[in-house]
Amino acid sequence: MSKIKIAIAGVGNCASALLQGIEYYRNNQGETPLGLMHLEIGGYYPWDIEVVAAFDIDQRKVGKPLEEAVFALPNCTQTIWENLPEYGVTVQMGPVLDGFSEHMKKYPDNSTFLISKDKPVDVSEVLKESGAEILINYLPVGSQKATEHYAEACIKTGVSFINCIPVFIVSNPEWAMRFAEKNIPIIGDDIKSQVGATIIHRTLAKLFSDRGVKIDHTYQLNFGGNTDFLNMLNRERLYSKKISKTKAVESQIAQGIEAENIHIGPSDYVPWLKDKKICFIRMEGRMFGNVPMNLDLRLEVEDSPNSAGCVIDAIRCCKLARERGIGGPLTSISAYTMKHPPEQMPDADARQAVEEFIKGERDR
Repeated sequence: MSKIKIAIAGVGNCASALLQGIEYYRNNQGETPLGLMHLEIGGYYPWDIEVVAAFDIDQRKVGKPLEEAVFALPNCTQTIWENLPEYGVTVQMGPVLDGFSEHMKKYPDNSTFLISKDKPVDVSEVLKESGAEILINYLPVGSQKATEHYAEACIKTGVSFINCIPVFIVSNPEWAMRFAEKNIPIIGDDIKSQVGATIIHRTLAKLFSDRGVKIDHTYQLNFGGNTDFLNMLNRERLYSKKISKTKAVESQIAQGIEAENIHIGPSDYVPWLKDKKICFIRMEGRMFGNVPMNLDLRLEVEDSPNSAGCVIDAIRCCKLARERGIGGPLTSISAYTMKHPPEQMPDADARQAVEEFIKGERDR
């Protein structure tokens, strides 16, 4: 099989976890593949993914070999595989635009971004010269203009776009049409974790609805210590994020719920937690005979490897679509791995749709 050539925008914790995970599975091929939803997709394994370009804006990463940059501050995710290979890829300066929130200047250097003084490269030219087939968008939440800049470069060069952040590209009909017209497959928006707050909250909401329980109130509160949570202290950057996470859960409540009775979103930044994320979910409802019931749940996960468990499948499904000549939004894998896909599905239905797509029984 050929390699799947990817580029990465944002060499943060998520990118670090993904690349370390690829090497972990490459070096443990003879063992039971723990932690994967699919070991093989269409003949492609995790170690068939090859990084050919990378972009960032932090001076500790720009100009550095990729295998060094993924371990540079402020990255703080748990180490999965320390000895990364020499990729032959130097991290290049991307456009800053709205990718940096000014409030982050007030925090210690080891917790925040330090903007490089290098001149931004031409993203389109780098993508073209590198031979990248797919660009993974790992920019900070709220990076609307920066995300659109990378999306434009993908349309210009024919590169697929996997949008892992809550800026609406794949779920935006205008953007989706532009990619479809160029026959470029895209996946998005806003990556789910493999087993995280959103997937658990969705599952519980569907369970309550399926079992006839009327959900009166629910909240989901999250906090952590990585740059994602620090960035999100600027609540102005959270408009799309709150829509994405809320719609993901609301879509599973058959009886509906009033806006004032559902609250989902980041809550706070706790530096010493680093890449650990802690989530509290509460659900209040009424069951048989109008009798009340309440549920409280606490979840603790390492945030970035959790997302990599979904991205690694999205990459391989995107490659299959490119081989099959399919363009535009890939609705099955988007529904399965993203919070705000162009088409919401119950998670069991989304998984079945993905299996059908992989077998060629579904075109997208």
